[in-house]
Amino acid sequence: MTPQFALLTAALSAMLLTTLLGFFLVPVLRKLNYVQTIKNNGPAWHSSKNGTPTMGGLMLIFGSMIALVVTYSLLVKKIPEMSDGIWQQTGKGLSVAILFALANGVIGFVDDFIKVKKQRNKGLSVRIKLLLQLVVVLVFLIVLQQNAMLTTWVQLPGIGLFDLGVAFYPLSYLLILGIVNAVNLTDGVDGLASSVTFLAMLGFLVIAALLGWYYMGLYAAALAGGCAGFLCWNFYPAKIFMGDTGSLFLGGAVAAIAYAIGHPELLLILGLVYLLEALSVMVQIVWFKLSKGKKLFKMTPIHHHFELSGWSEIKITAWFSGAEIVCVVIALIFAYISY
Repeated sequence: MTPQFALLTAALSAMLLTTLLGFFLVPVLRKLNYVQTIKNNGPAWHSSKNGTPTMGGLMLIFGSMIALVVTYSLLVKKIPEMSDGIWQQTGKGLSVAILFALANGVIGFVDDFIKVKKQRNKGLSVRIKLLLQLVVVLVFLIVLQQNAMLTTWVQLPGIGLFDLGVAFYPLSYLLILGIVNAVNLTDGVDGLASSVTFLAMLGFLVIAALLGWYYMGLYAAALAGGCAGFLCWNFYPAKIFMGDTGSLFLGGAVAAIAYAIGHPELLLILGLVYLLEALSVMVQIVWFKLSKGKKLFKMTPIHHHFELSGWSEIKITAWFSGAEIVCVVIALIFAYISY
């Protein structure tokens, strides 16, 4: 098995497993009454989605992780030298990246579990969720630092290599937390978060492979396949929602891959769609306070603004995906020129 074939195998097997898991998980969640309670302050027509099974992120997590572990094991077995030297270091980075994503997924699972058990749209309090995420991010950065997988040097577009020094750590805190929660905010209409993340993972896959980080490429390939498989169930009209279980897991994975390959600046490009979603919320809040009650957008995150402007969920997903494709192309060009 060549590394290139392994990437394709990881993606296709993750897609197949995730899709098949849906046939088991959707009826089970419906039977357990683990369903979504829709907020009454959103678009009125979203009320029709009440009762849709949630926590579908579980099928994405299990499908992609099983595919990743199996493909990884076969790759190391077929190519023994991949367990030595540089490969051992990249394998360690893969473990850290997986655990970080899973830790965020666990936080999302607890949040979802509270929601479905109490039949409400509010799970963990914002303070507790943020505290848990801060701890997880801190441990993630410490582990990377202790294993010499973290550097304060970043490649900034138009500037080149730049040492952020001690400022790197608080900025990393903000960037990682921002990306994780921005992916969560992006999960607002059917198929949106999984479509954008599928494309982002393709970008990470190509860049990681070109830089020789094949294990991280495997991770991105498995997640891309998992997102594609999940889309079979989540594309409009959604038969299941990923919930915070899936969105926080994906957010953690996006951030983890960028940091594990040593290029966190890629989050500013490949994660731009997510960041704009989060930025729209912050701008709305600031504008609302400064203008004494006026709104800049009809509703945030910004995909809801377009929805209230008459765009269908399919159109929103298509245009946002198109924007992410542009981001992927820019990221590839940037990586080719800079790395």
